[in-house]
Amino acid sequence: MLLLLGLCLGLSQCVGSQEEAQSWGHSSEQDGLRVPRQVRLLQRLKTKPLMTEFSVKSTIISRYAFTTVSCRMLNRASEDQDVEFQMQIPAAAFITNFTMLIGEKVYQGEITEREKKSGDRVKEKRNKTTEENGEKGTEIFRASAVIPSKDKAAFFLSYEELLQRRLGKYEHSISVRPQQLSGRLSVDVNILESAGIASLEVLPLRNSRQRGSGRGEDDSGPPPSTVINQNETFANIIFKPTVVQQARIAQNGILGDFIIRYDVNREQSIGDIQVLNGYFVHYFAPKDLPPLPKNVVFVLDSSASMVGTKLRQTKDALFTILHDLRPQDHFSIIGFSNRIKVWKDHLISVTPDSIRDGKVYIHHMSPTGGTDINGALQRAIRLLNKYVAHSGIGDRSVSLIVFLTDGKPTVGETHTLKILNNTREAARGQVCIFTIGIGNDVDFRLLEKLSLENCGLTRRVHEEEDAGSQLIGFYDEIRTPLLSDIRIDYPPSSVVQATKTLFPNYFNGSEIIIAGKLVDRKLDHLHVEVTASNSKKFVILKTDVPVGPQKAGKDVTGSPRPGGDGERDPNHIERLWSYLTTKELLSSWLQSDDEPEKERLRQRAQALAVSYRFLTPFTSMKLRGPVPRTDGLEEAHGMSAAMGPEPVVQSVRGAGTQPGPLLKKPYQPRIKISKTSVRGFRREEQIFSNVMKFPFDSILGL
Repeated sequence: MLLLLGLCLGLSQCVGSQEEAQSWGHSSEQDGLRVPRQVRLLQRLKTKPLMTEFSVKSTIISRYAFTTVSCRMLNRASEDQDVEFQMQIPAAAFITNFTMLIGEKVYQGEITEREKKSGDRVKEKRNKTTEENGEKGTEIFRASAVIPSKDKAAFFLSYEELLQRRLGKYEHSISVRPQQLSGRLSVDVNILESAGIASLEVLPLRNSRQRGSGRGEDDSGPPPSTVINQNETFANIIFKPTVVQQARIAQNGILGDFIIRYDVNREQSIGDIQVLNGYFVHYFAPKDLPPLPKNVVFVLDSSASMVGTKLRQTKDALFTILHDLRPQDHFSIIGFSNRIKVWKDHLISVTPDSIRDGKVYIHHMSPTGGTDINGALQRAIRLLNKYVAHSGIGDRSVSLIVFLTDGKPTVGETHTLKILNNTREAARGQVCIFTIGIGNDVDFRLLEKLSLENCGLTRRVHEEEDAGSQLIGFYDEIRTPLLSDIRIDYPPSSVVQATKTLFPNYFNGSEIIIAGKLVDRKLDHLHVEVTASNSKKFVILKTDVPVGPQKAGKDVTGSPRPGGDGERDPNHIERLWSYLTTKELLSSWLQSDDEPEKERLRQRAQALAVSYRFLTPFTSMKLRGPVPRTDGLEEAHGMSAAMGPEPVVQSVRGAGTQPGPLLKKPYQPRIKISKTSVRGFRREEQIFSNVMKFPFDSILGL
């Protein structure tokens, strides 16, 4: 900050006032002379709004994260200036609140129902997915406003998410990209895990994949200025770099992602059950079990568009993955373009010879022709069904398809809905499909729905990223299935409105999470039954879990929550239950083809999201205001999220009834939210893809 101030003062002494500099630049241009570089720099420094503070505070309680971002800007110019606040948030998060302070005026967000228009209907498109500067697995929230001359603005954004366990770790990622050096920059994260923190690490800043990002001097260990304080159940991590430290990382203010990874202590039996104020959450992550045999078909796009680096990296990754297969696994390989090329017409066991032969087959694949996605999937499913039917190993193994493509269906069946229906009918819930989309031309919506409807996962790999390492990392998550056909039961007399309790597979390093309501808050013990299959037998676990006395009233986060209008203050387990339930309703809505059922699901998801202030495809955000600023309003309340379908940019524009006296033009706050990747919820309805403009107190629809 002092460096920047000194530079400004020094340049001011050399060239005088801004008006003189502009006049000098104008006359110089007339004389055919270049404007001195110092003058241009001074003009930029004087006119660009200054970010005086960028801070992020996160509180993670039992894997559930509450995050609030605060950004303060100062307009130093003698005229009104446009300013933009931009924040990348995790794709799985829900925005719960957004507040703007412009001078002494406050604009407060409120979550309301989104009106369903009469013309709304699902439409299939040959989609071209667009990304607005989003990193993989993120969404971008943008808000722009006009700041009066010599005045200030502040932006507060709150969101929530449930951290997912992958490869034995929970990961909490915070985007630190203020777009300029900030006088006060800080990230403050608190982690509270009653089971105990088993391990914790802060990774080096993960730099933006986009041009202009910086790279720190030291790429090992936490970023400079990071301080970690920790005991058995609590950890506090603070990242507070000075302006000089920020400049060493990236002079453009795009520092990267601040990432915390941790895991908790866990019992090996039935799992960890936590109860608070009539709600419970059950974390189930067994370990030290023998792995289930895998029946896996690798389906690789070998069309002409895969030519070059993409196909070479993919081949190298498959070489590594084949060596990772276990002796009890069975596999086959399919290459597809406009023709379906099957290595073997049956699954074969893993031996040194079969691995060598498979690698030779992959090596000789050459890119040519179009993309027959439907034909490739049908052939892979038939291979798996045939093997399971004749081997008799069905209940003691897991059938998987690892499907990789960089394009859209261009040959054979090209209608998205028909491809989805054909795949669902052929797989019959017995085959899980894991998809990877490479590049910007891939039909990612189709891949997301294929995985969502067939008990799988999906990943996206950008053009400039290493497809091979991404594929290996994705496969690592599913390489060790430990259980299949998992069912978790609670007595109906004790538990109501539980989230999903049936799971096709459990992979080592992941976690199964169920939440629900207790009928009796005074319950002392909760009976739990877990049934599943592993490689050797049918597993049944039964136990009565002591739930202990339940606390009431106080929010365990210790921080204010948006209780507005006399609403009670919900606890973190209740919000976790509402988050999971909303996600599941949205998934069911997306998968359903029955219109009456879709409408019932929509209404349920909408009511729940409004009640818990989640921004979803079925809720909107009203901006209330302007109202006079009062003490305490600068504290960002609210909780989380945005989960919408397809990439969308929506805007809200409005004019206050009476502009402030310093405004030289009507004040029009603008909000843009651009979606990038939300698993399973690319918007397929026309209502979500258009750009809408509203009066200032109207709705920001997602």
